[in-house]
Amino acid sequence: MIDTDHIRSVARTIEVRHEVIRNPRPNSPPSLEEARENALLMAHRAGDRNALAELLAMHQDRIYAMCVRMMGDRETARDLTQETFVKVIGALHTFNGHARISTWMTRIAMNACLTEMRRMRLRRHASLDTPATYTGDHAGGDTRSSWSQSLPGNGEPGSSMGVEDKEQRSFLREALRSLVEDHRAILILRDMHGLDYRQISEVLEVPDGTVKSRLFRARAALREEVERLQQSNRNAHSPPPA
Repeated sequence: MIDTDHIRSVARTIEVRHEVIRNPRPNSPPSLEEARENALLMAHRAGDRNALAELLAMHQDRIYAMCVRMMGDRETARDLTQETFVKVIGALHTFNGHARISTWMTRIAMNACLTEMRRMRLRRHASLDTPATYTGDHAGGDTRSSWSQSLPGNGEPGSSMGVEDKEQRSFLREALRSLVEDHRAILILRDMHGLDYRQISEVLEVPDGTVKSRLFRARAALREEVERLQQSNRNAHSPPPA
């Protein structure tokens, strides 16, 4: 999926700087995955040529999946994943440990997706000379399996509904594609990738309070759109009046 040779060639051009990874959460011991991330980063900064490739490989599938869900198109997602890793390599010497490496990478990937979505909307606006809203549909793109099958319930008030059957999953995918970028992003981060409020705040660079209010509005918008689609489907399949 990712051009590994290209990534390695870029990595070789980056100066390795020896910096201490600070732990801004002394009362929160790192998970095994976070400890592994930090160990690989330290090894990379110590000159281990294989550590960086292993660090990127840890997160390749997750970053790609997020890009697919944001963009609704696999080819665009591959390009954005590649772009994300090139940016990660170029900025790795600036990473200071104030967030997890995975959260920092997610922020870079999410910014790349949002930038591309806005660029596409502007291009569409210019070509049609009318206001346009991005829906995630790409000409020739395969969106049938690009979205998560459901938003799992997580026990929180207002959490998205459980969707099990194929028809309901189809409604959900279509509803997600209709949401504005900010709403789509926060639902994917929270309900598909399981980030907590603090991590989402770090990825989107907004206060915790904004995360909670935006998530509430996004879930409400998603639920409303799913219900609209369900009603439309019922109307389409209702027998004509006698």
